[in-house]
Amino acid sequence: MASLLMFNYILANLFLALALIMQAEARAFFVFGDSLVDSGNNNYLATTARADAYPYGIDFYTHSATGRFSNGLNIPDLISEQIGNADPPLPYLSPDLNGRRLLIGANFASAGIGILNDTGVQFLNVIRMYRQLEYFQQYQQRLSAIVGVKQARQLFCLVNSLLL
Repeated sequence: MASLLMFNYILANLFLALALIMQAEARAFFVFGDSLVDSGNNNYLATTARADAYPYGIDFYTHSATGRFSNGLNIPDLISEQIGNADPPLPYLSPDLNGRRLLIGANFASAGIGILNDTGVQFLNVIRMYRQLEYFQQYQQRLSAIVGVKQARQLFCLVNSLLL
């Protein structure tokens, strides 16, 4: 019963987020969280909390594991499609996240974490929430170095960005 209530709560919030997205034009998309929204950061870490083998990704367009803890697209992928981004934001730890790819945002999520630092202690080397926020600060500095402080501030304005 409790899991059904939690599912309904998550589903209701997802639909609310999608409704808000349809009304606003986001310029950047930033993702923070756990395995529900991780798009592959853990693939770049020495951790057992990984989704880099079969059956993960079997329904993804590449038919291979991507680091997403799903058989295909995850929630950030679906939201990216809805806001008109050609591609979802890359994992922050991806070496491909540079140049113009920084302009569409980044995914800081990491499987095996929770809102509390002691959640998921069985997993070593995951990106805890405080570290995701530190990475977001690094991201802001990286972007400012490319586009300048003024343009970076416009991108980070919550009116112009979508945070999940």
